[in-house]
Order: sequence, then structure tokens, then C-alpha cells
Amino acid sequence: MAASRAEDGHLYGVIMAGGRGTRFWPASRHGRPKQLLPILGDRPLLRLAVERLLPLVPPERILIVTGADLASAVKSIVPELPKENLLLEPEGRNTAPCIGWAALHLRQRAGDPVMAVLPADHLIRDAVEFRRLLEAAAAWAEKGDRLVTLAIRPAYPETGYGYIDLGACCGHVRSVPVHRVAGFREKPDRVTAESFLRAGTFFWNSGIFVWKTSTILKAIQEHLPGLHQGLQGLQKALSKGRADEAKRLFRQLQAISIDYGVIEKAEAVYAIQAAFGWDDVGSWAAVYDQISKDARGNASRGDLIALQSTGCLVDAPDKLVALVGVQDLIVVDTGDALLVCRRDKSQQVREIVEVLKRERGGQCL
Repeated sequence: MAASRAEDGHLYGVIMAGGRGTRFWPASRHGRPKQLLPILGDRPLLRLAVERLLPLVPPERILIVTGADLASAVKSIVPELPKENLLLEPEGRNTAPCIGWAALHLRQRAGDPVMAVLPADHLIRDAVEFRRLLEAAAAWAEKGDRLVTLAIRPAYPETGYGYIDLGACCGHVRSVPVHRVAGFREKPDRVTAESFLRAGTFFWNSGIFVWKTSTILKAIQEHLPGLHQGLQGLQKALSKGRADEAKRLFRQLQAISIDYGVIEKAEAVYAIQAAFGWDDVGSWAAVYDQISKDARGNASRGDLIALQSTGCLVDAPDKLVALVGVQDLIVVDTGDALLVCRRDKSQQVREIVEVLKRERGGQCL
């Protein structure tokens, strides 16, 4: 029986961990953003992302792309990763530069391996099924210049996710059906999301991708030639040990997402349907949805007394919080800052961060 791509050392994991998690203020800060926090338990989200991969991909083949200022914190969370497996961005430039840089690194290091690109801050409850489908996606990507994504079967008409329109099944790999992607849709309104759910062919975009290193580099060259040229200059500067020049060139890279810049324009895009308890944990409201609650629907981390109150999330591990006669609130206390907002307004927390930057000189960031 032929070895799998994971077994023969040809599958690498690339975890994107450079985000700032502004919707999770005040817990998420510049030096300790969402992916480095134990948002959903006792371990940081980044730690959970690495542990999901480890049975399939060993530490020496897991790369983490993160901000240079987060290097120490990341290393403390995943000490088993070799130092050279941390790719440190001097400045966040969105996912296309992040992925392109990782692909160039892998090409120089390992030839043309398959790379699985994963966000650091998502929830996946069924890790076994996740690895099964990831390995199937790697086997499909290995067969040619194929861009593969894992598409999440929607459970409800979500308006906060982008959608993938799946075409007909075009084949099977390891008994897993593979579909051509017919198109991508931006975040819909409620009526459109309900129509997507009824149609049965629209799936949530997980942001999880699998492809050969050469395939994504060709796609970037075709659809983002300016970025490709910039990445070539960056690699040249790094190979010659010109660190300051490399930082300058990185900051000049086109800031664009891999979805908008490449995936939505490419032709050979495939999707594997996935159902493994996925959530992008994009806001405090999403945290509320994922954790246990009392009989009145209140959830807390810390000591909570809730009288005549329902549907609240309290994150204040170091103090007693008492609620009286309130509904559907989020309360987050970090000692130097206190957030109180309605659950249905949790996406707007990022606006507080902008106000702090603009009007408070970066206070509490």
C-alpha cells in the first residue's frame, strides 16, 4: 500500500497566526491577540490548532507565520516547533503575502511539498474527521495544479461568512467526493443566506486551503504579478542576509487576501465538503454560542451571580460579577478595561480599538 502524503514527509502545515483579534478587545491586545488566548477553554487557540495537526504532521513540518513582536509568546505556546519554523512578519499584509512567503520558504526548504494553510484561531471539534479530510485534500492537490479548500456545510443562514457555490462532483479521493467550485459569494444578507441554505449547494468558506507549493506560486504570479515580483525580491534579500532590506520590502508587499486576490479568480479550484464542528470564533457572541450555559442561558468564566438575567456572557476570571435584570449582554473585565455591550453588537467591538488608536493614543491596546 502506497504511503500517504503525510507519512512520506510531503505534507506541511502552515498556520497563519498574525491577526490582532480586535473584535476580542479588551482581552485581545496588541502583544497577546486572540489566537494566543484561551478563549474556549484552558489552552490558547493556537495551541489547539497545532495539536489538531500533530497526529498527521510532526512539529518539524509545521510552520507558523506571525508578527515579529509575537515571536516570544508564540514560542512559549508551541515550544516543540523548531525556531526556524516561525516566519516573522515585520508588519501584517493580509493573507496573500503571508501564504506566498510561506510557499517560497517551503520551496527553498523542501522542493515542492503540499502545504495545508490553516487559520490559528478557529474552532474544530472533531479533530479526527478534520485530519481525514485534510489528508484527502492533500492527496487530491498532489495530482496536479489544483487549489483545494474545505467547504463547511452550513447549519443555519449565517450572514457573517462568505459562501462557496459547489458544482457537481468531479471525482473521489480516499472515498471522499471532490467538487469543482462554481463560484464564490460575499457575505449575504439574511434573505440571500436563507436562499443559499435552501439551495443546498452553498457552503461556508472555511479559509482552510491545500495545494502544492508550486501551484499557489503559479497562481499568485498569474493573478497578482506585482505581489509575486515583490516576494521574489524579498526572498533574494533574505538569502543574502539583508534583514533591513527584507523588512522594507515586506512592508511594501501588496496587502490583499488570498481569497480575493487569487482563489476567486482561479479556474482549477476544488472543494471537499466538511462537517467537523467548525466555527471561526469571530466575536464574543460566537464564544457565547460555543460554551456551556446555566438554565437561564448565562455563560461565564469567573464567579457570576445572575438575578433575573438571561443570555449573558461574562468573562471576568479575577472578580465576582453580579447581574440584575439584564438580558443578552457581554461583559469582559481585564483589570485595566471593562467592556459592556449587547451580544448582537459584538462585531462592533473592533470600532472601540479604532477609537483608542485615534483618540486615546493607543491606550489599553
